[in-house]
This record gives sequence, C-alpha cells and structure tokens, in this order.
Amino acid sequence: MDTLRRRLLAGTAAGWLAQSLPVPVKAGSTADRAGLADANAPASSAIDAVLADGQAIDGLRSLLLAAGGKVLGERYYHGAQAEDLQPVNSITKSVTSMLVGLALRRGSLPGLSARVAQLLPRARACVAPCPAAQLHLEQLLNARSGLRYDWLAQYDALMASPDPIAMALAQVAEPGAAGQWSYNDPVIGLLSPILAEAEGLDLEALAARELFAPLGIGHWHWQRDALGQPMSYAGLALRSRDLLKLVWMMAREGRWGTAPILPARWVRASTRSRGTAQWQLPGLHDIGYGYLWFSGRLDRQRLVWGWGYGGQFALWAPAHGIAVVSTATAPEPARALPQAEAIMALVLRLLRLPLQTRPQRCRRAGPGSAPSRPCARP
Repeated sequence: MDTLRRRLLAGTAAGWLAQSLPVPVKAGSTADRAGLADANAPASSAIDAVLADGQAIDGLRSLLLAAGGKVLGERYYHGAQAEDLQPVNSITKSVTSMLVGLALRRGSLPGLSARVAQLLPRARACVAPCPAAQLHLEQLLNARSGLRYDWLAQYDALMASPDPIAMALAQVAEPGAAGQWSYNDPVIGLLSPILAEAEGLDLEALAARELFAPLGIGHWHWQRDALGQPMSYAGLALRSRDLLKLVWMMAREGRWGTAPILPARWVRASTRSRGTAQWQLPGLHDIGYGYLWFSGRLDRQRLVWGWGYGGQFALWAPAHGIAVVSTATAPEPARALPQAEAIMALVLRLLRLPLQTRPQRCRRAGPGSAPSRPCARP
C-alpha cells in the first residue's frame, strides 16, 4: 500500500469536509457557450452506460464529456443539479496557474526566476530565517519548494490560521527534499497575495475579469482566508458546465471560440511535466506535475488534469480534442482515494470510447445539388 493511501486511511480533514456542500444558485441562468455547444442528439448508448454507472459512487455529483466542440454527455447524481456551485478544491490551484500565465505575459510578474522576497513585501520584511522568501516563483508552481509541510496533518491548521502568509514564511527546509515533489498548500497560498501585489486586484477579481467574463461564467463562490484574501490552493466553487468551459479553453491552447484568453505558450509550458508526481492513479502511467497541473498517459494518449480532493477532475486529451469534468463531495480521508480512483475509472472509460473528436467539414453544394451536410456559416 503506497504512502498516500496509508495516510489517507489514518488522517483527518475537517477543512475539506467543510467545503463539500454545493452552494445553490438561482435556476434559469444562462451562460455564453460560444466555445462549446450542446450536441444535436442525445448521448450515445455507450456514453450513457458509463454515465449511468456513476450512480453507484456515493460521492459523485457530476460527470461531463465534451469532444469536437460539443457537450456529448452530462449527468448529475444524488440530488445535484446543473445550477449548483460545486467546490473544486485543489483545481483552484490550476485556475491560479492560468492567472499567473496572464500576469507573466503582461510583465506584472517579472519572470519564473523571481524570488518570493522580490514579489511580496511581507517576505522582504521577514527577519527570522525564512526559506520560503528565497523560493523562486517556479518552485511555487511546480510543487518543489523543499519545505516541510504535512498536507494531511496541517491542512486544518492552515484553514484556521489567522495569518496564512506567516504560516508559509515560518516553514523550514525538509532535509533531503530539495527538488522533490511535495504538495505544499501554504506555499502555493502565497500566489494569491503575490498576484494581488503585482496586478492591483485580488485573485477573485482577476479571475472574474480575465477568465469568467470572457467565458460567460456568471456564478461562482471563492472562499477567503482570515486575511480576507481569496485562497489560491483551494476554495473555488463553480457550476460543472463552467468548469468544463475552463477545461475546453485549455484544451484549445487558451482559445474560447475565436478569442484568445490565455497565451498558448503558457498553456503548453504550464502543462508540461517538470518531474514525477508522487500521487498515482490506476490505469495511468508517467504521472508528472507541471505548473499546478498533473499530466500522464492513458496507453499512448497524453492527458492533462487538475485534481481536487475526493475526485474533482478537470481533464483533457490534448491530441484528441476530448475533455472530461467530474465533481464530487469531500469524503472522510479513509474514503478519499478510493472515491477518486472510482471516479477516474469512469473518466478513463469515457476516454476509451470511439468518439468523433473534430467537427466534420461541410461540403458546399455545387449548381443544382444540395450540400452533404448543412454549412453553419458562409
């Protein structure tokens, strides 16, 4: 049994449980779907069979599939509805990565080699030994800080901390951990004040302006810490459809419809593995970690995903034009990894289906003949 599984079976995580309930919003809201359309026909029997099997997973709340620019399958479970805001937990990190890429393009962040002390006034003012202040921005993104943090034992303390920045700056070096992958929520949490300092807007306002508005995302909830800042390591809740929009935009190298939202170079750079991740999932191999994104392979198919505690997945296959989103509750630690594995098994079944991943080209009619399929636009 691997280390992660042993510790999940033994640990506690009241903070995650506190984020597990969806926040209802008013029904009937609409969103711009310019970049992702509904399918013209019901889900195929093969897709429907996989979605139906999701009912057996108690914690699963939604499972959505898009391919070829269309939503091919969508199912909600155990009382969840399409308009519910679902906590995405650590997928918040991946959304933060998008905003870092935009700040780098604008030059408000000087580069990945910039140190935390350069980017954050409180880190510059730290008089005690503060290893976190000497970290490069890239080390915050690739989860290789080399600092001591036990994410199972200390997560609740982080959620309750009156000063999460001080908690991050107080971390000490973990002997022998330099360059190794280590999930460090307080360190990733520094990205929120760093971006606010660089951009003059907090993380939520940045996401609203740069991501949510262009994609027609009108409803969300973003949890704030005791300092009043939106958290960059967890805390975002979205409708499942809106999470799928973000994934589809990433799958198209940062484009939504015809509009560029993210730099394509950042999409490629942030999703390229920077080394092996310790967390593994059955059916996948070569699992690595980029800049707050996981990546790996299903057979020969490369996949990229955000991964939230309990089985929230925001996943796409870059070469095949397929995206899958799942949302789930945050279970007791003993059930967290089994639940995530069960949900990922459904996701992989969807990815193995024979899907048309690109819209067919229409052929225009010649004189006196009809086109083989309607052309949407001239």
